[in-house]
Amino acid sequence: MRPFRPGWIPTLVVLALLPGLIALGCWQLGRADEKRLLLASYAERQLDAPIATSQLLQGEDNAYRRVHLYGRFDAEHSLLLDNRMRDGQAGVELLQPFHDQASGLWLLVNRGWLAWPDRRVPVRFTTPDQALALEASVYVAPGRTFQLHPDPVGGQWPHLLTAVDAGQLWQQLAREGFSHELRLAPGPASYRLDWPVVAMGPEKHLGYAVQWFALATALVLLYLYFGWHHKSKKKEKAHGRRHSAGSA
Repeated sequence: MRPFRPGWIPTLVVLALLPGLIALGCWQLGRADEKRLLLASYAERQLDAPIATSQLLQGEDNAYRRVHLYGRFDAEHSLLLDNRMRDGQAGVELLQPFHDQASGLWLLVNRGWLAWPDRRVPVRFTTPDQALALEASVYVAPGRTFQLHPDPVGGQWPHLLTAVDAGQLWQQLAREGFSHELRLAPGPASYRLDWPVVAMGPEKHLGYAVQWFALATALVLLYLYFGWHHKSKKKEKAHGRRHSAGSA
């Protein structure tokens, strides 16, 4: 049996890379489980009857709950979420404060997606003046995202953002409001609403996990191969030199 002598440099490389590759694979498996739970929770809560806005403050787990709203939009403080793509077309999502008359609570309602093909032209949208009865569902973003917060008070509206923090908006406007975004259901105030429940499905995470584990396996196999063949190659070279010297 050939002796296993991989050398100290390959050993250090394997010790440095292998734990990271395995950890990344396990992390992707964990993310896949989280996304499966989110999808299951979404499917379950979409079957529940809508709740009143006053009930939002009674529980901490409000993700994907359907909510009945009655009130008016605030057209003066609109937010535009940038870099939102639909069918390969650039656009934004329109979010506006909504004052619910039953509870007196302010809610940040996402009215949907608008195309924005020419950045030199402002996004065009309209805001209903009358009181509306609407349905929406609570959206809680999985994990934390990099956020650009609204401009200071007195800045030009609508604000263009890459992510939104509803809690900070209410602080800026000195209002009592709900700390999560609500996504509007189809109705008189909605634009395009085909949001994915999660940006990346469980199957994508599983695919990435397989890739990381495959890289870890390949690293170990290469380490074992060169460890067992390292000395035999040296012997072959030495034998070849002796043979050449004997022939001379």
